[in-house]
Amino acid sequence: MSESIYNFQTNTLQGQPYPLSQLEGKVVLIVNTASKCGLTPQYEGLQQLHEKYHDKGLVILGFPCNQFGQQEPGSPESIQQGCLINYGVSFPMMEKIDVNGKDAHPLYQYLKTKQSGLFGSAIKWNFTKFLVNRSGNPVKRFAPTTKPDAIEKEIEKLLS
Repeated sequence: MSESIYNFQTNTLQGQPYPLSQLEGKVVLIVNTASKCGLTPQYEGLQQLHEKYHDKGLVILGFPCNQFGQQEPGSPESIQQGCLINYGVSFPMMEKIDVNGKDAHPLYQYLKTKQSGLFGSAIKWNFTKFLVNRSGNPVKRFAPTTKPDAIEKEIEKLLS
């Protein structure tokens, strides 16, 4: 297997193993999230994309991260409850991870080498988004302020 997101494993918010190899053939949107961020309402747009395109092959993965302004301080239970109650999130939420620094999750280390940002590879804030094609290769990186509906056309291209 060539290098792709399929080589990585993470855990769900509930602590269950989640090998990314199970996403083979899917278009994947990977997002570092936070519950107490000015951008948190993006959960709503992400959920809309999930509802609209899940049956066509889109998988959205949320990765809570507390590295930016301590905006995701909660336990897995409080994160899940906040996502479900406040935004009706039904796409997979993963365990809380670091996306920068020496403890950055290996998936994020990989994503950042494949799609660096405008000012280098480091993730600058919550809700940075990586779009991955059906072969498991990151093809585009979107800034935290890019709203989910603004990337819909890119998703549609990869799904068609």
